[in-house]
Amino acid sequence: MSPLSMRHKRSTLAIATAVAAGALLATGVTTGTAAAQADATAAATPLAAPVQLSASARTSLLQERQAEAATTAQQIGLGAQERLVVKDVVKDADGTVHTRYERTYAGLPVLGGDLIVHTSKAGKAEGVTKATKAAIKVSSLTPKIAAGAAEKQALGAAKTLGSDKAAADGARKVIWAGSGTPVLAYETVVGGFQDDGTPNQLHVITDAATGKKLYEYQGIENATGTGKTLYSGTVSLTTNLSGSTYQLYDTTRGGHKTYNLARGTSGTGTLFTDADNVWGTGTASSSSSDQTAAADAAYGAQETWDFYKSTFGRNGIKNNGVGAYSRVHYSSGYVNAFWDDGCFCMTYGDGSSNTHPLTSLDVAGHEMSHGVTSNTAGLNYSGESGGLNEATSDIFGTGVEFFAGNSSDVGDYLIGEKININGNGTPLRYMDKPSKDGGSADYWSSTVGSKDVHYSSGVANHFFYLLSEGSGAKTINGVSYNSPTYNGSTVTGIGRAKALQIWYKALTTYMTSTTKYAGARTATLNAASALYGSTSAEYKAVAAAWSAVNVN
Repeated sequence: MSPLSMRHKRSTLAIATAVAAGALLATGVTTGTAAAQADATAAATPLAAPVQLSASARTSLLQERQAEAATTAQQIGLGAQERLVVKDVVKDADGTVHTRYERTYAGLPVLGGDLIVHTSKAGKAEGVTKATKAAIKVSSLTPKIAAGAAEKQALGAAKTLGSDKAAADGARKVIWAGSGTPVLAYETVVGGFQDDGTPNQLHVITDAATGKKLYEYQGIENATGTGKTLYSGTVSLTTNLSGSTYQLYDTTRGGHKTYNLARGTSGTGTLFTDADNVWGTGTASSSSSDQTAAADAAYGAQETWDFYKSTFGRNGIKNNGVGAYSRVHYSSGYVNAFWDDGCFCMTYGDGSSNTHPLTSLDVAGHEMSHGVTSNTAGLNYSGESGGLNEATSDIFGTGVEFFAGNSSDVGDYLIGEKININGNGTPLRYMDKPSKDGGSADYWSSTVGSKDVHYSSGVANHFFYLLSEGSGAKTINGVSYNSPTYNGSTVTGIGRAKALQIWYKALTTYMTSTTKYAGARTATLNAASALYGSTSAEYKAVAAAWSAVNVN
């Protein structure tokens, strides 16, 4: 584990600018038109697809890149006090390697200093994508304010946000490069609980010279919901037999386990076990030992793992073959679900009256996709980058739902439609016209970054729908959509298969922690160029879809 990630449940900051490769999707194709079916076939042969590395090959490549880090730092013009720490690596079928690094300066973590080096098969550097273009240099490494003052300010920020029983774990010195000129700063992480019972993990960045708060973001990523649980009908679950007892333990997918917190809010909980390998009843129960929520959680984890592996060749959330784990029956009456990169786990509340667990397929795919984002681009959970973070989870959560092919939950472009969060049968979010939820943005504006990240995500969700299906009225899998455009244009979709490949390629190869909507446009165009060519219909469709949501 790098020194930059030892304390962080999530990554640092960034802004995107580059070019790279993609992946493969053969399932989850929109059934509405023959053109979409043709698109799926075309998507099976992208120009720069990443290869699936074995665990040993990936480890070897990471070690090789770390051993060469000092030379790489010199080649890309970093200063004498700067060091590179390898975070991730992606290798394309043509031999191109994209290495993601975090940076230190004089031994201090550089937040917002992450970068990606793109290297050809021959070992020639072909470009660098940086979170910041500013030179990393500070006049002094001696703070003018005490660490205690930074902690106090962070605790105050947490209380302002409604965090209960907040406690800081100390302030560490860092270099803040997330905005403007890099400065010496403190980072304080405040624990406790948010006002709705979600664990708190507020990161506060304080200027070490002036005491001014420079930035803050929430390390726990969640999707607010309230409503009835989704039951996916009778499904097959991979379990483990230990002696004469079955365990909800999937050894074929990285060792994923499903645990019962039994209304607790900390710890791992107790592994679900059963005598006859039949889990749940298909109906909700207020019992803290109810297996139905556990069955939904295990199914969601199973489908999410398979979606990423089949669609992108990704071997688990961290792409290292290791499975996360799931916890159900979190707290009492908790109307939420969340991913925590620190425990590398997925957690579900039981909803109102403890009878409405938030374990639907798209919620599961959404939340675990936060883990993928955290371990790739690390999109910061605030402002426009936070909206892109949330949209990424909506996009891949939708992908999981289509991929599963479950007759009880047919794929659609509605988010949380099965949990009845509003109590009237309407979904949590709409991708074809996000503003239908009453708060999300259909189009980009200069103020979109000030919205809650669950609402600013609307711009990217709308882009993805338009890129996949196009504008205007249509019916897909029995659901009617009518997607408008900002500029009155008519957008022709390229199919969800290709749209997913482009977004995944952009996320894993070209986006960085502070990428905003303009940077996302650049990243997806770079991805489309790498996958299908810069003169392709796919590249032109990406540009048209962004213009249709006013990102130009």
